[in-house]
Amino acid sequence: MNFYKIDLETWNRKDIFKLYSNDVPCTFSLTTNIDISSLIPKIKEKNIKFFPVILYILSYIVNSQKEFKMNLDKDNNLGFYEKVNPSYTFFHKNSESFSNLWTEFSENFQEFYNNYLEDVKKYGDNKNFMGKPQIENNIFNVSSIPWTTFTGFNLNLKNGYNYYPPIFTFGKYFSENNKTLLPLSIQVHHGVCDGYHVAKFINNLQEFINNFKF
Repeated sequence: MNFYKIDLETWNRKDIFKLYSNDVPCTFSLTTNIDISSLIPKIKEKNIKFFPVILYILSYIVNSQKEFKMNLDKDNNLGFYEKVNPSYTFFHKNSESFSNLWTEFSENFQEFYNNYLEDVKKYGDNKNFMGKPQIENNIFNVSSIPWTTFTGFNLNLKNGYNYYPPIFTFGKYFSENNKTLLPLSIQVHHGVCDGYHVAKFINNLQEFINNFKF
């Protein structure tokens, strides 16, 4: 997968990156509710699984914004990947534990959905932390807490100041004012991503959901 190294000396975020990576290391998180009222009936009509649908939509928007495809290469150079794949938690009911799986992203929904089902079938019973071996570093992280809603969520990462991919966490969707809402927490590194980029992401995500067609 192609990796595009950023020239830190000519990058327009040079000073911001230095400030929030070295001088005042900083990450931040934002929690919002996504309106999925128009999506739920479509999923029920198709009789398909909810999680891979929302995982596809999330992955599509992530891959449309460079700020959400940032990472370090094997030589610790900052850059962004041409394409990133979702790495997500898979819950094991019998042991109340989870493993990490990942699925190759495709802009074609049916292809991605089939990839997800195949990964779950092949690796879902593997109770190792890395249920599916990670081949490349072009991933972003998704977790789900489908047993409860929340109004805020934050991960406290010891080495988070050197971690640049975004982290997304979904909660249990709920009904309010005749809408179906899905809690979503977004955690990013401030060196590569500002509030503007997170707001842009949320707005693009909502618009994509509103107009989504299978």
